[in-house]
Amino acid sequence: MQRKVFWLTYGALGLIADLALPLWWALAALIPIGVVSWWIAYRSEWF
Repeated sequence: MQRKVFWLTYGALGLIADLALPLWWALAALIPIGVVSWWIAYRSEWF
């Protein structure tokens, strides 16, 4: 379950960043998006 939540949030936030930001900014935003997705899935205890 946690892995599914991680990939869903990572994909959704990555898609939003890809649409909202220029290419290089979107690529650079993937690192913080990964950290946020990891926190949501594994550390927040929401799931």
